Amino acid sequence: MKTSSKPPKTAKSVAKASPPPVAVHYRVEVADLHAHLYRVTMTVASPAIQQMLRLPAWIPGSYLLREFAKHLQKLECRQGGKRVAAEQLDKATWQAHCRPELPLEVSYEVYAFDASVRTAWLDAQRGFFNGTSLCLQVPEAAAQPHTLEMLPVADAQGWQLATGLEPVRIDKAGFGLYGAADYDTLVDCPVEMGPFWSGSFEVFGVPHRFVVAGAPPSFDGEQLLADTRAICEAEMRFWHGSELESYQKESASRTKDGRQSPIPFKHYVFMLAAVHDGYGGLEHKNSTALICNRKDLPRLPRSTLAPTTHKQPEGYTTLLGLISHEYFHTWNVKRLRPAELATYDYTRENYTELLWFFEGFTSYYDDLLLRRAKRIDNAAYLKLLSKTINQVNQTPGRLVQSVAQSSFDAWVKYYRQDENTANATVSYYTKGSLVGLCLDLTLRAEGKTTLDAVMRGLWTRCAGGPMAEADLLAVLQALGGRSFAKDLERWVHSTKELPVAELLERHGVQVNREPDQVAQQLGLRVKESGGLFIQQVLRGGAAEKAGFAAGDEWLAVQTEGEPWRMQALDDLTLYTGKAKKVTALVSRDKRLMNLQLTLPAASQAVRLSVRDAAAANKWLDSSS
Repeated sequence: MKTSSKPPKTAKSVAKASPPPVAVHYRVEVADLHAHLYRVTMTVASPAIQQMLRLPAWIPGSYLLREFAKHLQKLECRQGGKRVAAEQLDKATWQAHCRPELPLEVSYEVYAFDASVRTAWLDAQRGFFNGTSLCLQVPEAAAQPHTLEMLPVADAQGWQLATGLEPVRIDKAGFGLYGAADYDTLVDCPVEMGPFWSGSFEVFGVPHRFVVAGAPPSFDGEQLLADTRAICEAEMRFWHGSELESYQKESASRTKDGRQSPIPFKHYVFMLAAVHDGYGGLEHKNSTALICNRKDLPRLPRSTLAPTTHKQPEGYTTLLGLISHEYFHTWNVKRLRPAELATYDYTRENYTELLWFFEGFTSYYDDLLLRRAKRIDNAAYLKLLSKTINQVNQTPGRLVQSVAQSSFDAWVKYYRQDENTANATVSYYTKGSLVGLCLDLTLRAEGKTTLDAVMRGLWTRCAGGPMAEADLLAVLQALGGRSFAKDLERWVHSTKELPVAELLERHGVQVNREPDQVAQQLGLRVKESGGLFIQQVLRGGAAEKAGFAAGDEWLAVQTEGEPWRMQALDDLTLYTGKAKKVTALVSRDKRLMNLQLTLPAASQAVRLSVRDAAAANKWLDSSS
């Protein structure tokens, strides 16, 4: 393990290779840092007479039409130095009228000021983009080789570049020419630029690079590398344990006889942007783009302000969970993926009912593999699991929408949340993770197999490629010794409650109950900033019965005595005493209203603890 400001050795090993014949070439440069503009020059080697050019409307892994074309401007087409006619056919499609014997050059600018992992960003401190935001697609050439040329940024000191693309001819900072086998590969490799921190390590001979933009002086890069390496090793062992052991033995004895490593990628890049306020990640085949709060990064033990204490931020565990989640996706969704997404149509929604498996099961394993990698202990893991259980139990929409329906509706519901989302939908992340938990614990209780083995069985059955629910049922029956069709029908395709508590008790985990938070007891989700504002009113709760509505500002509460000003929801317990009914003064559209609120009996939240350590550890420790 080491830290370095240079690209990993994989870049140097092919630096002198000749570029392959390409169908489409992109040259990307900074047009204006302060105007947040990239300039793209695209060359189509052999255009059609009526050449179609399309910019994707969405990015795989984030199921919403984001209409990236809204940021594209100044599109011009030329052949032989002369401008040719081009017309826009729809929101993201252009048609150029070409002479097929001449290369077509297309130039345009892209505005980049979206700080998420899904699109593109550019300012004086950092550049980042996904190819789906910058690279027009030539449909006829999508399966042919593409290249991307990244020009150094003028007037930007110390800028480097990191990407999962294969380097063809690059400089020490990483700028230069990169190649991709096809359009899908090109746009699946985001690009990070800037004066970032960089570190590297190897896992089973595979080089990994970690770059961090925006890190503060207290950042402990060595700690992040050590923890990430442990996570990567645990997940490689999860997917390829026996194969890896065999490959390593043959490699050591030099009797591989041409056998390739079971790891499905040659190198991997983590790209993390540390910001004041943000969180998220997006998976790719050999890289991931991440965002975290700057304060959640691991910190050096030395501090002049606190020289005798050293404790990593609470949010650091959340960051490690995000790293674990996105890395697990390298197998589960980027390779093993829904049959409906075997090929991407970037112009429209690509529907599947399987996000509960690909996002949900990944969410089940992200924290569990932190535990197996010894980055957290049993208590920390059960605390995270308790949070997930409570999130699902506190969502009335779980009784309205199945998790399979939630997967299909992601395009119009999950990414377009509003004040009624919790009442009408359930998350395929959280409930999907509990489906994974129930399936794993059921398999373990029956003693024939585990979900770990089922995941590896699916990888083998589907050859690390497209799968359907029928494949999962087939592997479950083969390894579990019975049909699990009724289980999946009940847990995935209906709104029936999951047997979480019963299964956890059978595996040495005590399911405790304790009073819930005030917001949940009332059936509210609020924002406490400069006042107390209602964001969501949960179905069937006391607040809904009293007449609260999203958008209300809760100003005061009154029992039998004088009214009291409300600033935070916890003020309610301070001012109500033993009262069973109170009057809530709210402002709605600048009108003052008195709402009669009956205070409910305390609702219960789940808190998990270890009851039988041996039984619990058999599940938490073992992947066999």
